This record gives sequence, structure tokens and C-alpha cells, in this order.
Amino acid sequence: MRKIACLVTVTFVLAMMFSTSAFSARKTIIKIGINAPMTGDIPKVGEGSKYAAMLWLDDIEKAGGLDVGGKKYEVELVIEDNESKAESAVKANTKMITQDDVLAIIGPQSSKQAVPAGEVANKYKTVMISPWSTNPNTTLDRPYVFRGCFLDPFQGPVVSNFISEEFGFTKAAVLYDVASDYPKGLAEVFKQAWEKKHGPGSVTAYESFTTKDTDFSSQLTKIVKSGAQVLFTPQYYNEVPLIVRQAKDLGWKGPIVGSDSWGSAETIELCGEACFGQFFSSHYAAAGAKGATKAFIDRYTKTYGYVPDDVAALTWDALRLAQQAIQDYGNITGKIEKDREGVRNALAKIKNFAGITGNMTFTEEGDPIKCAVIVKINNNGEYEFYKSSCP
Repeated sequence: MRKIACLVTVTFVLAMMFSTSAFSARKTIIKIGINAPMTGDIPKVGEGSKYAAMLWLDDIEKAGGLDVGGKKYEVELVIEDNESKAESAVKANTKMITQDDVLAIIGPQSSKQAVPAGEVANKYKTVMISPWSTNPNTTLDRPYVFRGCFLDPFQGPVVSNFISEEFGFTKAAVLYDVASDYPKGLAEVFKQAWEKKHGPGSVTAYESFTTKDTDFSSQLTKIVKSGAQVLFTPQYYNEVPLIVRQAKDLGWKGPIVGSDSWGSAETIELCGEACFGQFFSSHYAAAGAKGATKAFIDRYTKTYGYVPDDVAALTWDALRLAQQAIQDYGNITGKIEKDREGVRNALAKIKNFAGITGNMTFTEEGDPIKCAVIVKINNNGEYEFYKSSCP
């Protein structure tokens, strides 16, 4: 009987020693969610998000883990594909929060996904930082939702003022996707800012289309005939080349100005010389960058073979913001609800954060106060800093 008891004891001890589940129960792993469009209409946005996150994780691993309160913690990325769809972004956030127990979420990037996904994050009291969503509704009345970029109510007037001052124009046209939160919201803000400066009717054509449309000839014909001197189109990299080329084929001679959604590396890949000389508002300019920004660009380019776009740079900043908030919180208890609240409170208190896309201090709404950059696409196809505009 004694032998049997000893055998049972030894077996139990050995089982506990070699049990993965028992080890995991004693080991706290910090999980960070990445909600990004790996497939769908804008997969390059998802790719940049993932690549920036992998570089960040590499730094954490080389340091032996994330140092929180003098203790090193293993960090794991949970990457979910939102397929560039609102419903998929909601499902991704729900899964990562309720099943994967992530401490914080980076993304989604586009406002079409970030606005509904932010509702889920706030409901479950989990920090979400959208690196690229400029629509005000992403963070509105959501204390757990933050962003790493400026807002459309700031970006719209920036573009309007730049066009007015740079070219001296008084008549503008707008072409935008009415079915997507980001271009629709920014088009409205730009129109308001332009008409406030130049008067009613100074937007001579205000044309829309629907996501996945590829023929813009009807709208562009109206724009060409409207007497507009400049065309503003706040669209994504998969649509910009089609719009620019079709506009020129129909006789458009004026400048075509874009927004931060133009910043993808794919824009110039797909558009080529047709986009040379055009301008867009953005978060940073790769050509001529210095300091930490240049270091990131060089490392990313060496690792992945192309210059990072603003999405990748903003994702890097968002991850470093999350990292600082976790470290400022200073005490991982292993109780996920308590830790999520602590990280949220620490993030809200961050001041003068030195990001590679600019310095940031958060407002009470979770929005950073930061500058915008006007980028010129030069004749080498590079995104070149032209001027900045600050709040």
C-alpha cells in the first residue's frame, strides 16, 4: 500500500513538472492584439502593420522580455485579419478580448473598421490604439480607445489651407467614396473648410462613388467641366491610380491632392509617373527623415525590401505607446480586467511622447495633439517632406 502511495505521488509530481498547462498557469504572458487587413481591398496596409509589429517584438525578445516593475515578461502578438471589413474587425476584437485575453489591441487602421471595433473594445474595457483612423467617431465617448494620428477635422482644413496658399486657387472639386467612413467624413470636412474660406459654391463639383467601383469617368467628366482648379480625393492606394489616370485621360490639367490614405508604398507602385508632382497630407515623410525616424526606415527597408509607409510608422508608434503605458502601470497582476484598467489609466497620462511620426500628448478623448505633414511625390517617386502644419 505504501509503495502504491509513493508511486502515485511520484507520478503526480512528474506530471506536474512536465505539464504545459501547469507551466502556463504559473507564467504570465503579455498578449498584444493586432487587428489589421491582411486580406481584402488594402492588404498592403495589413502587411505594413504586421511588419512593424514584428520589428517591435524582435526588440522585446532581444531584451529578454518586456521589463515591467523590474520583472521581464514574455510578449506574444495575436494577429487577426479583419479582411478590410467592419464585421470582421468586430469579430477579431471580440475574439482577442474574450478568448485570447489580450492586454491591449493595436488597430484597426481604417476608420471603416476602427469605428465599430472601437465600440467592442470600449464595451469590454480593453485598450485599443488605432494607429491610422482619423475619423472622430473612433474615440468619441470611448475612454478605452485611443489613436496615434491626427483627426479629420484637423486634416481637412490643413489641406484646404495648403491648396489656397500654395496655388492661390478659389475653386475646388471633390471625389470620394460615399460608402466608407474615412473618405466620406474627410470629404465633408474639406468641403466645409474650403467654403468657409472661399464662400458658398466654391466647391464646384462634389462627386461620389461606391467602394469597389473602378470607372470614375462620369464623375470626372463633371469635375473637368465644373471649372474647378484643383481636385481633392481622399482615397486609398488601390483607387488613387485609377482616379489620377482617368482624370488625365479626360483632360484634367490641374493638381490632384490627396490625404494620408495616399501614404502607402503601393500608391506610387501602381500610379507611377502619373502621380509625380502631386501632394497629399500625411503623418511623416520618408525621404530626408532623420534620427529615430530614419533608423526605423532603414531597418524596415533592410528587413522587408521597401520603404515603410505611414501605416507602418504609426503602428510602430502605437506599439511603443502601449509599451510605455504597460511599463508606467508597473505591476502586472495576472488579473486581466485589473491590468487592462491600469494600462488604460497609464496611457491617458502620457505626455510629450516622442514618436517617429511626431511628438504626442493625449487629449481627454484619447486623441494626440500633433502636426500634419504635406508630402510631395517627387520625380523619383519618393514621398518628400514639403512643409508641416501644426495645431
